[in-house]
Amino acid sequence: MLQEFVDNLLAVTKESVKTFTYESLNNIARLINGVSALLLAFLPGKSNILEGASGWELRPTLRGPRLPRWMENGVSSFNEFIHELSFDSSDAESTSEYSTHGDDEHEDPMAPPSPLSTSSRISRTSSFSKYDRRLVRFVRYILSWMLWPITLLLWSPLVLLHLVRPRPGRSGTSAAVGRKTILVKEHVVQRATDRRRGVFEDLQLAIEMFIESVFEMVQKVAHFILSPTEAGNKVYSWLYPHANGNDEGSDSDTDIPIQMATIGSENPIPTQRQISYPHYLNTDSRTCEDVIAELGYPYEKIKVVTSDGYILLLERLPRRDSQKVVFLQHGILDSSMGWVSNGVVGSPAFAAYDQGYDVFLGNLRGLVSREHVDKNISSRKYWRYSINEHGTRDMPAIIEKIHEIKTSELSKTPPACPRDDLPPDQPYKLSAICHSLGGAVILMYVVTQRISNLPHRLSRLILLSPAGFHEDLPLVFTVVEKFVVLLGPILAPLFPGLYIPTRFFRMLLNKLARDFHNYPGLGGLVQTLMGYAVGGDSSNWLGAIGLPHYNMYDMPGVSFHVALHLAQIKRSKKFRMYDYGRASTNIEAYGSPEPLDIGANYHLIDIPVDLVAGKRDRIVPPSMVRKHYRLMRKGGVEVSYNEFEYAHLDFTFSHREELLAYVMSRLMMEKGNSVKETSVRLRKLKKKSEVVAEGEITAAS
Repeated sequence: MLQEFVDNLLAVTKESVKTFTYESLNNIARLINGVSALLLAFLPGKSNILEGASGWELRPTLRGPRLPRWMENGVSSFNEFIHELSFDSSDAESTSEYSTHGDDEHEDPMAPPSPLSTSSRISRTSSFSKYDRRLVRFVRYILSWMLWPITLLLWSPLVLLHLVRPRPGRSGTSAAVGRKTILVKEHVVQRATDRRRGVFEDLQLAIEMFIESVFEMVQKVAHFILSPTEAGNKVYSWLYPHANGNDEGSDSDTDIPIQMATIGSENPIPTQRQISYPHYLNTDSRTCEDVIAELGYPYEKIKVVTSDGYILLLERLPRRDSQKVVFLQHGILDSSMGWVSNGVVGSPAFAAYDQGYDVFLGNLRGLVSREHVDKNISSRKYWRYSINEHGTRDMPAIIEKIHEIKTSELSKTPPACPRDDLPPDQPYKLSAICHSLGGAVILMYVVTQRISNLPHRLSRLILLSPAGFHEDLPLVFTVVEKFVVLLGPILAPLFPGLYIPTRFFRMLLNKLARDFHNYPGLGGLVQTLMGYAVGGDSSNWLGAIGLPHYNMYDMPGVSFHVALHLAQIKRSKKFRMYDYGRASTNIEAYGSPEPLDIGANYHLIDIPVDLVAGKRDRIVPPSMVRKHYRLMRKGGVEVSYNEFEYAHLDFTFSHREELLAYVMSRLMMEKGNSVKETSVRLRKLKKKSEVVAEGEITAAS
């Protein structure tokens, strides 16, 4: 009777503490969100950023146009979590039954593990020299002491769960209690981690589990005091674990075998099933392969080795018998994920595949796997590259790999309707769609290949807000440019690569992006400040850093020399190759004291080029894209130009049907096809959007 009264008292007290804690945390969150909204109301120019082409909404949505369509799970509900956490001893059987099926729920194809995570971590670990490792350890040591409270809060759920695991050497009774406890914890954690969580949700979960653990301990102490006989048996079983003949201490610390039986049989045969713990920190680490596979499209992964030993990841949506091939190249701090992040409806990769193209997705060096043939290469040496290497090393290796694959496949399986207008040495048409830095890289590739009298194998270029000219930029970029150019010789050895160095900080950024979506006032404030930092560009920056390739394992990085190269381009007001700083080095590399001017050699481009600019783009303004256009027209290039009411990231990240229809129409404009014929083909494919009319501008504009 007294024991039941104590149990009820503890249960009521526990629920009261949990409710008080939950409401206190929510009030703090509301206060932060409200103060952020108040500050946002007084910031000037916020409408341009929050209501621009990206359509940023001050309202959180689980599945809306600001998030990729395949991110359907949104965030977890802490109300449901608290509700399901409350259980009685009479529900232990149902809890155990549910936990035995928790593994199936954890294997949801919406969030498969990243296949590149392990290899990437090994590659990066082995790529650092001893000096680099000492420097990294020192920086991590300093940062860990500065941010230890945040680290403690985020890792506490894992630590608490570890404390309640059963230990080897327990008796049968104690092991049974431990197994029951771990099944309950498995149920709690599984239900709480089936969706991505933010930092605030992790904090709620950690405090919730801490309260559960404390009251569970108090309850056990009370039982021992009120039941001395049971307490004596427990102590005896701990002192003599094998006395009862049941060796229950062989359970694994990570996997728990649960007996299951076949329902309906007279003599059910018990089977063993392993229950594994889910990912407690729960960040979205899906790769491009995961997104493509879960949407039902074919996928192929190809490793490409450059002439200087970098191993690149070339991804593919294969149509092996197709003579129409398209290559998509991302921009800076992006990856192939950008071309598939909008799902089936709004992604260029899927749209091109649906129209019969063999689709290849490129990844530049410094992204995704960060592999090299030299497994012991130092970090400083690995990051020692500029845009030159992207255009003269990465692109030739990727394009030649595509040529090798397509030539081999089409020779083995000839297409059903072969084309007569293709040369025998290249039985396919290869077009390229490139964004931002990818546009500058592909232009550098074509020009340098023509100078070297080598085939570039491309038939058309579609460049979305291409980099290359950057003098017309906001004041903040001018300040950064002067800072990078002046301090380049000092900063390059110290920070050869610009990326987030540790798993913890990458995880923190991923979770903060989720919090910014959950709390619209705070998210709007951060979105506005980020827009100010890039000169007022209205791209959905928060949505972009919430994409899966910004995860705790593989986050894009950029070489400092790439940033220095862009600063040199801005200062010189010319699209030219990297300036090594010495006339002798430039002469050795280019045959002249000055770097090669790519823009001055646009007359060598012998294929059609379609330029697309964003009127709200502040990273590559329309004036800079028009400069590409004027130089190409002057050089006699067959070039077109069009503008849309978009910001910089809207060309890949946002779902823009009119842009997608325009890009597909230009992609399908091959020899012998007029614009009208192309539009007819688009209508036959049942596209919902109408083809946007081409907006040509004159050279004088």
